[in-house]
Amino acid sequence: MIHRSFFSVRHVTVTGAQHESAAAVVAASGLGSHPPLIDVRASTVARRIVRHFPWISSAHVAVHWPDTVAIRVSEQRPVAVAFDAHHVLHYVGADGRELSVAPLGANYPTLVYEHPLSPTWPFARAGRNAATVAARLPRAFSAQVSSVDVAASGWVTLQMTTPVRFVIGLPVQLGDKFTSIASVIAHATLRPGDVVDVTVPGSLAVTGPAPS
Repeated sequence: MIHRSFFSVRHVTVTGAQHESAAAVVAASGLGSHPPLIDVRASTVARRIVRHFPWISSAHVAVHWPDTVAIRVSEQRPVAVAFDAHHVLHYVGADGRELSVAPLGANYPTLVYEHPLSPTWPFARAGRNAATVAARLPRAFSAQVSSVDVAASGWVTLQMTTPVRFVIGLPVQLGDKFTSIASVIAHATLRPGDVVDVTVPGSLAVTGPAPS
């Protein structure tokens, strides 16, 4: 009896979506075909939505008898921008995924792959390290970061607007490394082209620009 039409999904509400329309979320959820409510698996619907939309980081699905499903989504924020193979700029999330096309004036650090083996962001696994660092940049100097550069090995370097470079290495001990960077910016006299190695927090090395 509970499979009869009056126990089917008749109403779907969507909250929290800003970059995706409610209609698009419903379509991706599979609920637009009005399945029997008893057949709706909240976890399956949630996974389907998250997999379909890069902007959506999580979805909570609640079934309300006799005929309603409520979907609440959470969207991730962009942490950086990156160019694709066609030189189109995209927002990038903390997980390294492209979110959507971004305007050229978007005020975020640019993720750059040094000597790329693949022409399109996120450049396989290496790109995640750059996104991880971009997501955790502290307010103390985040506005001074022009680009977050990553090598195929996952080694990350910050290019500042000054221009000075800070070599971070792998994204571990980031709190200590960021503290070292903030201290250098506040107290050291740096010249354009200087490279500061903070891969070992508390043991800094400063080198000048490479000879031209």
